[in-house]
Amino acid sequence: MNLKLLLLPLLLVPMSLPALAQTAWRPLFNGQDLAGWKANAYPDSWSVVDGAIRAHATKSCSHLFYVGDHADGFERFKDFELEVESRSEPDSNSGVFIHTDHATHPDGMLRLLNGYEIQLNSSAIEKRKTGSLYAVVDLDVSPVDESQWFTTRITVRGQRITVHLNDRLVVDYTEPANVERPKDRAGRRLNPLGAAIALQGHDPKSVFYFRSIKIRTLDAPASTSAQTTLR
Repeated sequence: MNLKLLLLPLLLVPMSLPALAQTAWRPLFNGQDLAGWKANAYPDSWSVVDGAIRAHATKSCSHLFYVGDHADGFERFKDFELEVESRSEPDSNSGVFIHTDHATHPDGMLRLLNGYEIQLNSSAIEKRKTGSLYAVVDLDVSPVDESQWFTTRITVRGQRITVHLNDRLVVDYTEPANVERPKDRAGRRLNPLGAAIALQGHDPKSVFYFRSIKIRTLDAPASTSAQTTLR
């Protein structure tokens, strides 16, 4: 047999390893208090109940940022896999923001301007259902029962974002080069430097719980996938 053919697979394997490199899982919530987290407004919207973060906006919208050791800013995450276990009270709305920052909409409603939101929603009024990449790839039927604990896994590699709910792929989206958004959502894009992760306390009628939040960083491979929504 040709020796070159035998050696070829060995030469190819090391070249593929960097795209698969990842760190160990790192918990972002200690199950006891809000250490490492900071609200951008109305901090009393956030508490820890029975080992879970409770999101219940006391007035207007509030967002809880993971800041880590950055008391006056936030920790940046660029390429990563984020896994969140959550559940809701009936008729509730929330979300997980990625690649975001503290900039808010000028309408005074404290809506975050930048990055992407992965929707969490058990309400009938809001048509964008749980798992949606909000206002970019929307689901009209929720794949989970939000009254029970469920797992959302969000992966960002390069320009590609995927969302799994209970290990089911529901969104696979690749941000186009020089993407253009509607004027009121111009900031819905990935930050080339990475940015913050934040939880949403949507309104005083909504209650969501988050009992496990963990992350691992990834190396970014070349992204070639097209936008896909899986039902």
